[in-house]
Amino acid sequence: QVQVVESGGGLVQPGGSLTLSCAVSVNIFQIRNMGWYRQAPGKQREEVATINKDAITTYAPSAKGRFTIPRDNAKNMVYLQMNSLRPEDTAVYYCKANIRLLGETWGRGTQVTVSS
Repeated sequence: QVQVVESGGGLVQPGGSLTLSCAVSVNIFQIRNMGWYRQAPGKQREEVATINKDAITTYAPSAKGRFTIPRDNAKNMVYLQMNSLRPEDTAVYYCKANIRLLGETWGRGTQVTVSS
């Protein structure tokens, strides 16, 4: 069974930085694309950033210029580097992997709280 595990969440002050990690239990070259999503209390889950097998990235307007989604093929990991964090970035952040022949697998999420 494929596992997707997020880590790195926590409490950070406005203007601060945080890096989330997503580990996938399959070879990263089996993955069509991966993405980070977030869900704030009372709101729908929204896409934050994605990266496909060709390393092409997309970003939500709220994330452009502040977040990046690098990956480490050797470690089968994808990251979400977040800078200039705002209180409205507070949410549970989820990683999703779209894997060849297996479809989509979600992680359980990691909480990010931006507050002074």
